[in-house]
Amino acid sequence: MSIEKVILVDTNDQPIGLMEKIEAHEKGLLHRAFSVFVMNKNGELMLQQRALSKYHSPGLWTNTCCSHQREGETSLEAAERRLQEEMGFVTPLNEKFSFIYKAEFDNGLTEHEYDHVLVGNYEADPLINTEEAAGWKWMDLEGVKIDIEQHPDSYTPWFKIIFEKFYHHLQVTS
Repeated sequence: MSIEKVILVDTNDQPIGLMEKIEAHEKGLLHRAFSVFVMNKNGELMLQQRALSKYHSPGLWTNTCCSHQREGETSLEAAERRLQEEMGFVTPLNEKFSFIYKAEFDNGLTEHEYDHVLVGNYEADPLINTEEAAGWKWMDLEGVKIDIEQHPDSYTPWFKIIFEKFYHHLQVTS
């Protein structure tokens, strides 16, 4: 298996090079990423609990799936690939917005990402890859908002940032 690389970008999302994923996280360098939010017809969000073996944020709840684009891969292609790899399904996705965030972890790693947020709909249960996800659940948006307020340490830093933006975006479009 080849070493996974991330696409380093400037603040305008213009590629400036490639770097091994772990090195980019050790150095806290800005790189391209994506986050997928899958909803069902009841307005519930599919949450993923990160696998306990993850090198950062193990066991925390987060959006349906997230990862990094590969060189030459669009955000949509990457999101569809990882949704299949992590959650065992593919569904049509649309990119809604993107933003930059930075989150430092207790283990010395830093996520500094230009994150593309994609949204889709799905009605069935996922077939999770247990190397990527420890669990999953559907949760209504208001319930997620309340649970983040009551149990912020149960969620990944990027999810909390994105969810605030995502939640308000949904309220505007509904």
